[in-house]
Amino acid sequence: MTAVVPRGSARQVWVALRVLLALTALTVLYTLLITAVGQLALPPAANGSLLTSGGRAIGSSLIGQSFTTAKGAILPQWFQSRPSAAGAGYDATASGPSNLGPNNRSLARSIEQRRTTLAKAFGVSPAAIPPDAVTASASGLDPDVSPAFARLQAPAVARARHLTVATVRALVERFVQPPGLGYLGAPTVNVLRLNAALAKMDPAGNG
Repeated sequence: MTAVVPRGSARQVWVALRVLLALTALTVLYTLLITAVGQLALPPAANGSLLTSGGRAIGSSLIGQSFTTAKGAILPQWFQSRPSAAGAGYDATASGPSNLGPNNRSLARSIEQRRTTLAKAFGVSPAAIPPDAVTASASGLDPDVSPAFARLQAPAVARARHLTVATVRALVERFVQPPGLGYLGAPTVNVLRLNAALAKMDPAGNG
């Protein structure tokens, strides 16, 4: 039997093809337009907010990273980030919290261990350790710490780098960011930006 082509089907196919081509062109043009606007108006943000040192990328100011040894020991010459529950720590492919509740014994033990370790490393009372120093963020990738945590670390960092405490504290204050729009959230300090500036301040290479 010979297939019967319904009247008008060729026209319908042609109309559908034109719509497909038009929408494809629109999608491509929109993508190119947004990319161009981003590169011209906000190039740092459009390229991942990367920070560079010596011509090479050292990380993104939007993603936290560890400043410890491979075994997790604190490197006193660097300001420390808050803990991370993302994968093995600061894993952008496994962003997320630990999902442990406030009454979970494992979480409570981890917090106390972190508090004890940090107090010893910074030479302060465990009670002086702020909450963000011992708890991970919801994403596990938070690049910021509280000004209180950054200020608490300043003396230890100064000792490790043979700088004056006043100098390191002044550097911390330079990087305190106010809440968004002046009232959203709390003041923060971006750890990677702070450490990048610290490395430039200490050309002797104590880092």
